[in-house]
Amino acid sequence: MLEKDHYKDIIIEALKFLVNNDRIILNAYVVMNNPFHVIWQPTINYNYSEIQASFMKFTAREIKQKLLLEDTAFANELLVNKYDRKYQVWKREPLTVELFTPAVFLQKPEYIHQNSVNAGLCKYAEEYKYSSAAFYDTGNDLFKILTHYKG
Repeated sequence: MLEKDHYKDIIIEALKFLVNNDRIILNAYVVMNNPFHVIWQPTINYNYSEIQASFMKFTAREIKQKLLLEDTAFANELLVNKYDRKYQVWKREPLTVELFTPAVFLQKPEYIHQNSVNAGLCKYAEEYKYSSAAFYDTGNDLFKILTHYKG
């Protein structure tokens, strides 16, 4: 669904909002055509469920609006018969994995960064614009939203 960069930009803008408003600490991400992966930590005044719900609501609304202007045929594929919505952009229960141990936490950024390579979007993970891989390789944080997972 996120083949066009301006849909990926919606995800990045939502992440920027969460970081800049001190709702999350963002450690890693990769936004591909489908799906996207993030490693974030809620800040002290927020909880994971609130953050995820607001993130999904905002991005769904923005993506739906763009689709209705650009690709009504695809937007119609997202139509649902639900009491609280007409369109369903995201899965109702996204896969969430809690990173319980430091060893698991350290393994996950490498795993999510390699997704863009495995999907054929780039040859090297650090080349992919919508990924935090370059940050961990060169220190370049293109969108100025990351905190290194080692502190």
